[in-house]
Amino acid sequence: MSLPKREMEELRPWVERTVKKVLGFSEPTVVTAALHCVGKGLDKRKTIDQLRPFLDDSAGGFVERLFEALEESRSARGNKGGGEKHRKRDLKIKQMMEAATKQIEERKKQLMSRLLGTPAAAAASGGSSIAPSQAASFMNDAIEKARKAAELQARIQSQLAMKPGILGALGNTGPHNLVALANLHAMGIAPPKVEAKEVNKPTPLILDDKGRTVDASGKEVELTHRMPTLKANIRAVKREQFRQQLKEKPGEDLESTSYFDQRVFITPAQRPRRAFKFHDQGRFEKIAQRIRTKAQLERLQCEIAQAAKKTGIQASTKLALIAPKKEIGEGEVPHIEWWDSFILPSNIDITPDTKFEGMELFGVTNLVEHPAQISPPVDTDKPVTLGVYLTKKEQKKLRRQTRREGQKEVQEKVRLGLMPPPEPKVRISNLMRVLGTEAVQDPTKVEAHVRAQMAKRQKAHEEANAARKLTAEQRKEKKVKKLKEDLINGVHVSVYRIRNLQNPAKKFKVEANANQLYLTGTVVLHRDVNLVVVEGGPKSQKKFKKLMLHRIKWEEHNSKRDDGDDDTKRNNKCWLIWEGTTKERSFGEMKFKQCPTENMAREHFKKHGTEHYWDLALSKSVLDGCTDD
Repeated sequence: MSLPKREMEELRPWVERTVKKVLGFSEPTVVTAALHCVGKGLDKRKTIDQLRPFLDDSAGGFVERLFEALEESRSARGNKGGGEKHRKRDLKIKQMMEAATKQIEERKKQLMSRLLGTPAAAAASGGSSIAPSQAASFMNDAIEKARKAAELQARIQSQLAMKPGILGALGNTGPHNLVALANLHAMGIAPPKVEAKEVNKPTPLILDDKGRTVDASGKEVELTHRMPTLKANIRAVKREQFRQQLKEKPGEDLESTSYFDQRVFITPAQRPRRAFKFHDQGRFEKIAQRIRTKAQLERLQCEIAQAAKKTGIQASTKLALIAPKKEIGEGEVPHIEWWDSFILPSNIDITPDTKFEGMELFGVTNLVEHPAQISPPVDTDKPVTLGVYLTKKEQKKLRRQTRREGQKEVQEKVRLGLMPPPEPKVRISNLMRVLGTEAVQDPTKVEAHVRAQMAKRQKAHEEANAARKLTAEQRKEKKVKKLKEDLINGVHVSVYRIRNLQNPAKKFKVEANANQLYLTGTVVLHRDVNLVVVEGGPKSQKKFKKLMLHRIKWEEHNSKRDDGDDDTKRNNKCWLIWEGTTKERSFGEMKFKQCPTENMAREHFKKHGTEHYWDLALSKSVLDGCTDD
């Protein structure tokens, strides 16, 4: 809802004061913009958007105050229209003032009559007389009441003058006010002074026939032109005012005091120049080490918590989840350790004289917990020790002792009757000594019996060996297990460079041996830089290295499809340019890749995150080419 022009002019002084309070100085552009928004009838949100370029973050509070002033103006305008309620209130005020005036008049007549001693007063008093001191007190009371009534009336009139809609315009005083002032004048009391507030009214705009602005006498008037100010200019004015305040010298009142010393020079506040601040050597290394230790501690706590949950130890789970509340510096002893803070009460102060016997500790009972034995969460740093190897003589002695103990057990069982005695071990060589007379009586029969016993022993031996023998599948698994080595400690990588790898037979040997040794990697074919990268265990790498550097004769060319010039064929060679370990495999199954350009080859390795292999091989090739020239 838009406002009339008169109300906007009445609202202008308040807007100017509010803008000066917010910005620190008057700005006509902001006042004009605010009045324009109010005149157009914009809501709060649109008004804030219009004034935000001028006031920034203060726009919201300024608009709230502006709309509160508008509400007060509208309520005053509604009251100006009048109503039955306001008329009744005015009537009551008039009646109260008339009653007070009549009461003061009667009281004054009675006092005057008593002081003068008139017959009417004597008759009215019934022959009684009033003491002079009592009459003086009565007179003082009447004067004080008249003064208070006049002050109250003057205050009411001043309030009504500020709100002309209640009892008319300013200066419109009723007869009751005149009576009160006359009574005060008659008693010799000075009426109270009421400061009349000036009402700011806009000066009328007068234009002559040429369109120039003139005053009432017809003289031309120069109007002040207000140019819109940018936000940067406002900040510049504020900055300059702040600097002027800093440069202001102490006033004369300060110098006039007895405590002011002329010899002391007061320097203005200036911003100190920032200097370089260098960190001490090793500061960030200590911070990183502290962070790593904290992360390792949290990881250990999580693992302990999981293990405790599996075993059902809830108290241990809670204890493992506790973390230190603050960082402890190196060499600093904490007041309470973080593992003790969980079981101790929170509202207790630990001192050297503190006794823990009568204190309740959380989670501490008379029960005994037996946690499950688990392996340490980190790798032990113990050095690897080699086993003790026995000599041939010691091995034979140990074998004899083992067999003697086994024979003693069998003899004890035979002596106790737990098993039948074993048959004598008869051979052709000890036939006569073991059997004696039986061999002499029927040698043929005894020989047949001995040979049957020998065949039985041989058969039992062969059956035992066959039972221990691995099947074909088991032998294959054992062989694969030997080739597929454990790669937990890292994957061994070897990079070979070959000048010419166009021979199909040599390609087949490289690929077949890599697959048989369960090696992964890639082969990149490029002119003068043929790169072979293999990944696997140390044993497989050792065998493949012998193949590449010794077993394959790279100078021989027996294939008709072997491409390349004669110089390359004669000087063909294989170099091991790098070998080492990585955390995991970068390639899959061994495959060949033909790369006509260097960029294409490097992109192939970059895709697997190993472009440094190609860069190393290419640099080696360039160096070898320079030495050959």
